[in-house]
This record gives sequence, C-alpha cells and structure tokens, in this order.
Amino acid sequence: MDTLKIGIIGAGRIASVLADTMVRMPDVELVGIASRSLEKAQEFAERFSIKKAYGTYEEMVKDPEIELVYIATPHSEHCNHAKLCLENGKHVLCEKSFAANVAQAEEMIAMAEDKKLLITEAMWVRYMPMAKTIKEVLNSGVIGEPMTLTANLCYLVSDKPRLIKPELAGGALLDVGVYTLNFASLIFGDEVTDIKSSVIKTETGVDAQNSITLCYPDGKMAILNSSLQVLSDRQGIIYGTKGYMVIENINNFESIKVYDKDRKVIETHERPEQISGYEYQITASAEAIKNGWTECPQMPHKTTLDIMKIMDELRNQWGLRYPFE
Repeated sequence: MDTLKIGIIGAGRIASVLADTMVRMPDVELVGIASRSLEKAQEFAERFSIKKAYGTYEEMVKDPEIELVYIATPHSEHCNHAKLCLENGKHVLCEKSFAANVAQAEEMIAMAEDKKLLITEAMWVRYMPMAKTIKEVLNSGVIGEPMTLTANLCYLVSDKPRLIKPELAGGALLDVGVYTLNFASLIFGDEVTDIKSSVIKTETGVDAQNSITLCYPDGKMAILNSSLQVLSDRQGIIYGTKGYMVIENINNFESIKVYDKDRKVIETHERPEQISGYEYQITASAEAIKNGWTECPQMPHKTTLDIMKIMDELRNQWGLRYPFE
C-alpha cells in the first residue's frame, strides 16, 4: 500500500501526541500541520519535522498531497472543519466528541457518504486490540451473563478554558463522559431503554460533573460518572452472574483482571506494547480508505450517532444548550 499522507488541523495537546505517534509509524506520512497562527504551525512543524506548515485551515485542505485530515480542534468547530475537508475531497478522522450534537453529526456523515469519502470518529479505545480482548473474555462466559457495569472518568481539568466555555461546547460530557458512554456501548450495545441522570454545573453553565444511568433490554444497567473537577481511578467494571472483570483505564485500556465467585483473580490480560495507542485509529483509517469504505467497522457511523443522541438527551435533561445551537 502507498504511504497515506496526513495533515492535522489544530496544534494543541492531542495534535502533539498524534504527531509524535505518526512520525514513528512506517505506513503513514505526516505531511502538514495547520493552525490559525502560522507561527504556531511553524513551531509545531519544526518540533516534529513536518515539511509543511499552514497559517489557515483552508490552505491545508486545498493541498493535493494530503489525503486524510485529523481534526483536533474544539468540539464546537468539528462540524465546520469536517465539512471544509470533505468539500475539498479529504478523508476525515475527527477527534471525539464527533460533533456538538446529533444534527451536526448526521450532516457530516451524509456529506462524507455522498462524496464517497471516509469519515470516522477518533474514539481511540474502540480501535485498540484490548477492545477485542474485552469482547473475547466476555464471550468466553467466564463471568457468566454481564448484567451491570460501572465506569468513571474524572480529571483535574476545570482550569482549561476550552472545557468550561459553552461557546466551545465545553463540559465533562463531551470531553470525558463520552468515554464512559463508549465503554457502556462496547459492552451492552446501543439499544438503550431508559436514561436517567444528575448534573452539577460550572459557573459558566456547562456540566462540571455528571452521573448517568442507562438501562438496556433484559434488565442490564450501566452507571457512569465523569467530572472535570476531581481525580478518579478511571476503571470500568463489568459485573456478571459468575464473576466480574475490572478494566484499568477506560481512556486507554491497560489491563483486564477477571474475578470468580469467590472474588479471586483467575485471569489477567495486559495491554500489548504500543506507541501511544493512537496508532490503531490511523491504521484503521488507512485500511478503510484503501478499501473504499466511508466508515471504520471499529467505530460505525450508527454507534457514533447513537451516542450523540444519548448526549443530546442528557443535555436536554440538564437544560444545557450551547450558544450556537
């Protein structure tokens, strides 16, 4: 396969991790970085030995050399930036949360499908080998029928302006809560029968922390917590009729420990060696482009939309609307 040539829109922290990952991958080439500041783009390019720096996003998407664009801008900008890329014939790997709401997500996906271009959500954990391992352990029946799960993801990040500004679609839900929702989706699927929640808001009006309970057919339940204000253990725990399993770090699966009815560890699975974990979504995107797919099987459009619908419903329960909606 020819080397996939990639550009990044946005030169923040996630873009830095991605750039560091891509320069170590043999089958892709990070060709360009675009920022609203040419100086920032040039500094970023120099740091990672990227050959092209652009002071506008428009300039980069018109570069014929770039095939795939990674969108690493705030949630509020994802829709416009994705459409800009698609209009210029670029495939898109879009940072989570995919969009600010389901209407935007539907618009992005419809445009990609119409143009026969790939668009996929960079929910990196869905592409990791450990996601498959979790499924295999569950399917083995070792913990019996999984009936309940808990997941939490909380960071001390309330000092970051991007995360507390309503105009940037800030709040815990779209930034970290989306991981807890994806964990629940990975285990129980997307057929949710009931959604209950509680929220504490910041002074700016976005969610500082939230607690979500999802119910599924056959009496299954997920209890999810996320916050910008505290530190948590980041665990996901799946409770079954014969035992339970603990997944360390639902934001970058590290290990799985399986416990029997006596609460004794009977299996342990460790994460394989990786560059950063971001490489798997890049490889999956490359495979999808090679095959002419408009979505990645690891993160289907339907799942992205189902989770966006849940987040819209949660914000509706909380009376949280972004200024641009």
